[in-house]
Amino acid sequence: MAVKKMKVLIADKIAQKGIDYLSSNGLEVDLLTDESRPRLVEMIPDYDAIIVRSATQVTAELISAGTNLKVIGRAGVGLDNIDQVAAKEHNIAVVNAPEGPSQTVAEAALALLLAVAREIPRLDAGVKSGKWLKKSAKGVQLGGTTLGIIGTGLIGANLLRLALAIGMKVVGYDIIIYDELVKLENFRYVETLDELYAEADVISLHVPLIPPTKHMLNEEAFNKMKDGVIILNCARGGIIDEKALVKALDSGKVRGAGLDVFESEPNPLAELVNHPNVVATPHIGAVTKASQENVARITCVKVVEELKKVN
Repeated sequence: MAVKKMKVLIADKIAQKGIDYLSSNGLEVDLLTDESRPRLVEMIPDYDAIIVRSATQVTAELISAGTNLKVIGRAGVGLDNIDQVAAKEHNIAVVNAPEGPSQTVAEAALALLLAVAREIPRLDAGVKSGKWLKKSAKGVQLGGTTLGIIGTGLIGANLLRLALAIGMKVVGYDIIIYDELVKLENFRYVETLDELYAEADVISLHVPLIPPTKHMLNEEAFNKMKDGVIILNCARGGIIDEKALVKALDSGKVRGAGLDVFESEPNPLAELVNHPNVVATPHIGAVTKASQENVARITCVKVVEELKKVN
């Protein structure tokens, strides 16, 4: 049964497929404009649901003002920008779409790994500037090396399979052991992060930014890793202590890093992103047409399901 006479506010841009799904279920859909954004707190009482991405902060103040709010949808993986405690206190459902961009983000991590391992940006820039840097190339073959994945959920599991396909061995660390992954050849779980640090030639992060993961890769952690390790982060800025990473890059402890997320966006630490052994992208891990359409549709389906429960 379609939801009737309920209003949804799209606060950040999402793919049209999601908006079309909301409309097809009888919902009235409004898009928040830049002009009206300063009045969001005033506007929110008119809406039964709000859908955001990462730009809009769903604060306790906004939630309290949303006297008719029943659902908060986050068109993405994390819920960092939503005050989940306040939502629970006001009996507001919170939904997101972690399954939507999982393949795309895993591919982005692999792309960064290949770029770092084969020095693609430096060599590309050389050719384009008339320099033939073949003699100085010091690429790494990934087949036969060990990838350590911290967080083996949807994205980590997809990266795991991609890594196995190019001949890497994989070790994983997670508080949850996924039975379907245990069965994979050339993959095993380790019991501690120290074990992973000691074994991995490449370490990729796929965990949320929460108090226990804040700066989990710090100077102490880097010191436990192999010399020449490669670090990847397509998860969240803040998981890595960026100043400690610069120090590790300068010393050679870390051979290179592929980073899509940073503590300060859109103005990341200059000495990090300008480091010659860093490949940096502007938080585009989930930015493909297929991923954005998946995320929008999955989120909107979940919003409709929650609204139907109270209609």
